[in-house]
Amino acid sequence: MLSAPGWRRYWSSFELAQVAFERAPDSSALRWLGMGGAHGVAAVAFERALLVGLLEARYGGKGPARPLRDPAGERVTATEERLALTLTQQLFEVLAMRVRVAASAAGVEVERRAAASAATAVMPAAAPARNAWVLAITLREPQGGGTARCYMAPDARMMGLILQALQPERPQRAARPGESIGTSLKVKLDGRLVTHEITLEALFGLKVGDVIPVSVGRADVLLDDARLFTAAVAEHKGKLCLTSFEDAE
Repeated sequence: MLSAPGWRRYWSSFELAQVAFERAPDSSALRWLGMGGAHGVAAVAFERALLVGLLEARYGGKGPARPLRDPAGERVTATEERLALTLTQQLFEVLAMRVRVAASAAGVEVERRAAASAATAVMPAAAPARNAWVLAITLREPQGGGTARCYMAPDARMMGLILQALQPERPQRAARPGESIGTSLKVKLDGRLVTHEITLEALFGLKVGDVIPVSVGRADVLLDDARLFTAAVAEHKGKLCLTSFEDAE
């Protein structure tokens, strides 16, 4: 797709180095833009070095290629913002098309509504939650060898279609009659009963026998550091138990 004639206008100064699913980047410098369609919503973010590099390659003339630089501290121009909007729309349309084609090829039922009728305008979007999965695209300069990245974060609906499309590629275990995935898939949940903040001075001043007063309210139930539920803490036959689960969001 990046090599297609219509895209060489923007991407001719870079070559595709890697595409992989990774944990969402924890960076406040990234500006996320979102767009929705018939099969879900995706947020897109570009490293500023990539956007600035694309602009310099397009408007910098035919001189020698300059290495990627860090534009931190420089003002974001209107041209850079327009480029981010355009590329977000193009990347989302390609992702939505590939999801639709892959899901259909895998026999997954998808909505038949026209994508154009369900498409939304590109708007600012919230950053993906911690531990969310994103599609990380790494681009490399052919001459200088510097790299820059952009990220795409599908929402739960679109990610579900992606995973269903990939499912036939995994070895399938013969299921017993009437068995659902919920009966065979095991996950580990951790319960966090108390969170308490103290200063370092107080921490190093603790001695054996000291008491830290805390109150136990609703506990957090975590899956790989992701907060899924809250639960009430109860006692049953001398053991602490969790009950009355509620969704965290």
